[in-house]
Amino acid sequence: MIPTPDVSHLTSLPYLNHVYEPAEDTFALLDALEQDADKLQNQNPRLVVEIGCGSGCVSAFMANILKSQTTEKGTSAAFLCTDINPIALDATSETAKRNDLGHSLSVIRMNALDGLMQRCKGKIDVLLFNPPYVPTFEEEEQMAQMKASIEGSWAGGSLGRRLLDELLPQLPHLLSPNGGRFYFVAIKQNQPEELVEQLSSYGLTADICLSRRAGREHLFIIRAIRAEL
Repeated sequence: MIPTPDVSHLTSLPYLNHVYEPAEDTFALLDALEQDADKLQNQNPRLVVEIGCGSGCVSAFMANILKSQTTEKGTSAAFLCTDINPIALDATSETAKRNDLGHSLSVIRMNALDGLMQRCKGKIDVLLFNPPYVPTFEEEEQMAQMKASIEGSWAGGSLGRRLLDELLPQLPHLLSPNGGRFYFVAIKQNQPEELVEQLSSYGLTADICLSRRAGREHLFIIRAIRAEL
């Protein structure tokens, strides 16, 4: 069993009420990654990217999966963690320290991958995203992104898919041709079956690899893989 990262620092300032704490959606994503642990290890990823890293729990968990490839300086994979919330980036760095990952998790303040599209082209082996998936008015989503605060972790705009709809067409260009993988969270209102069809239309192998109910929410983890050349 892969250990769940220690994120106990989130219960105190400056992180309390400013950083999204791991919840059922987070744990569903962790479970999906653990199910694929052998495949992820065999893939021997060199670049792992998490969009909207929040607490850093998901990236730290992914680093634990790759522990068989670790050295004294940390995992051999490079981790890039992006978020628009500066407090979330500090939380991710603290998560790395508390889980003996040292400087393995590099944090960058940006919206999604806006500043990395060209640099990461064809280089991302594993891409992780727990997006803001709650359907909201477009104005609410835009305001949340502008504030760069915790609201940006859940306000998703129309269908709760505004950021996803911008990202998905870029995946064939971002994922590594060596079987690059993308894992992300969705809920029923995001129309997950339609998302799978959309990913498939881009030439990716896509499926719902995990689904579960969490209170009133029906969570889905969607996996997309770029075929090896």
